[in-house]
Amino acid sequence: MLRLYHSPLSPFCRKVRLCLAEKRVEAELVEEKYWKRSADFLRRNPAGKVPILRIEGKTLTESMAICEYLEDIHPDPELIPKAAEERYEVRRLVAWFDDKFHQEVTSKLLYERVIKKISGQGFPDSKNVKEGARSIKFHISYMEWLLERRRWLAGEDMSLADFAAAAHFSALDYISDVDWTRSPVVKDWYAKIKSRPAFRSILADQVSGFPPPLHYNDLDF
Repeated sequence: MLRLYHSPLSPFCRKVRLCLAEKRVEAELVEEKYWKRSADFLRRNPAGKVPILRIEGKTLTESMAICEYLEDIHPDPELIPKAAEERYEVRRLVAWFDDKFHQEVTSKLLYERVIKKISGQGFPDSKNVKEGARSIKFHISYMEWLLERRRWLAGEDMSLADFAAAAHFSALDYISDVDWTRSPVVKDWYAKIKSRPAFRSILADQVSGFPPPLHYNDLDF
């Protein structure tokens, strides 16, 4: 069986978990407290990051590279289109959420509110929290603009772009940092993707000391 070293609220790990589950590939989940930087962990990935996927004696790192590898060996269902233009748009949006959204929103809300506490790095920086809360409004508006023109974020079919976005939003929703009243279009998109079987294990996540809100695993919000 495959083994995925992960952290429950990491959006990068969640993206890989969603990809595995959608493709019906079973993997043993091993929680990794990456901030402790144990010798075993650093041997698996000297970069000191999760996720890490062990598969057929190989150790794979970097979430997008892992997802592309899984797409190559398990092409059904397709999450990265074959057409060059469509493939570009999926990759562009994955990078948008894993880079821009992560820097402007996830790192300023999730890291400050949760990761700092569980890793013993101190208290939240209120300035960062305010910046994250302000920035997410822009990103929701951009997603609304996309979804008013397409069925899914990158086009007419669900793709890895949707999983990348949903990975970040689900982690933030766990700590009640998404105002779902801001955009019914984005809320409907999340409800649609949240109801997929691939989301079940993510909605069952529990982080000690941080219980999720009641709506977190409610498919109808």
